[in-house]
Amino acid sequence: QAAYRFYHNPRVTLRGLARPLLELARAEVPRTCERYVLVVHDWTPLSFGDHPSKKDRIPFSAKDPEGYDLQSALAVSDRDGLPIAPLMACLRAADGVHCSRSRSLRAPLSQLDELEPAMDFVDEQRLGRPTIHIVDAEADSVAHYRLWSATPGRCYLVRGDDRLVEAGGVERKCSVIQQELREAGRFHYIRKVLYHGKKAQQFVAEMPVRLLRAGQRNRPNSNDRQRIAGPPLPLRLVISEVRSLEGELLATWFLFTNAPTTIDAATIALWYYWRWNIESFFKLLKSAGIQAEHWQQETAGAIASRLLVASMTCVVVWRLARDQQPQASAARKLLVRLSGRQMKRDTEFTLPALFAGLWTLLAMLNALEDYTKDELQTLAKIAVGQPP
Repeated sequence: QAAYRFYHNPRVTLRGLARPLLELARAEVPRTCERYVLVVHDWTPLSFGDHPSKKDRIPFSAKDPEGYDLQSALAVSDRDGLPIAPLMACLRAADGVHCSRSRSLRAPLSQLDELEPAMDFVDEQRLGRPTIHIVDAEADSVAHYRLWSATPGRCYLVRGDDRLVEAGGVERKCSVIQQELREAGRFHYIRKVLYHGKKAQQFVAEMPVRLLRAGQRNRPNSNDRQRIAGPPLPLRLVISEVRSLEGELLATWFLFTNAPTTIDAATIALWYYWRWNIESFFKLLKSAGIQAEHWQQETAGAIASRLLVASMTCVVVWRLARDQQPQASAARKLLVRLSGRQMKRDTEFTLPALFAGLWTLLAMLNALEDYTKDELQTLAKIAVGQPP
């Protein structure tokens, strides 16, 4: 009942609930990041198809029939790739967007158009390190590249499609450039990786390119696309290949970035690889720990408030995962044991295991406040059918 009243209290605002996360990020970024802070932007649906009491749901697809669309931006360390804190939560519902960046409910934009105000917000937070904004392939848009590049000092890294680019005065597809670089021996081995659980190798090559063609953006209040011409846009094309130990090509990333050339291609590829942290964050929220898609709050505003509180618990687990003190290692081992999860060989812990173990530990401590050790042992015997 206290939680119900809290999430529906009009004095509890999303901006207020997000403030501790931003304050923690400002404190942690200078300590955990070397030169830059990586901020990963992404969206995920929260499916509530079996919750008809939530009247403000929006339709999705046959797989996710109705629910809310969550947009987040996750700060990640450029030193070790570990997450630091989510910087915002915006939940799109039928009545608008419930957003921790805004003072009140606001009208929705397209996902791509939501990125610029999100980037503006992050850059205004003064996190203590320059920001590299990282987005997956849904942000591969020439019009938006030009828009973001118009902001002085803004750096971004986006996985692109096999699009047409100009290199060396000739316009051709990225895959053609990839073949040319491979034939010229320009790909370099950089590290061992896992690909679908199997050992593989990563190679990278780089080529300066220009985007010449007109971009496209959604027209306001319409499904039509508007063509927007613009000047040539110089970018770095970093091509990452994952190959099997036998040399077979398994996967390719075409990465577009305007990051300074002092950051080498191998680092750019590694930073994009660390984008998976936001997928892990969404997994913690939805299926691996917090079970957000089973929450009973009946409005998007209450769900958004609870998401920010849940994000704070994720921050606790991430800080423990990063801690290098001997006591922290012992605490991680305890939480893995309490989680009941089995770890792969040479894997000390996983974030879902730490989260599950922490939940059990806090429940144990709560029980110890009400029962003595002898009382618990007696009750345990009764529970398993032994004489007390």
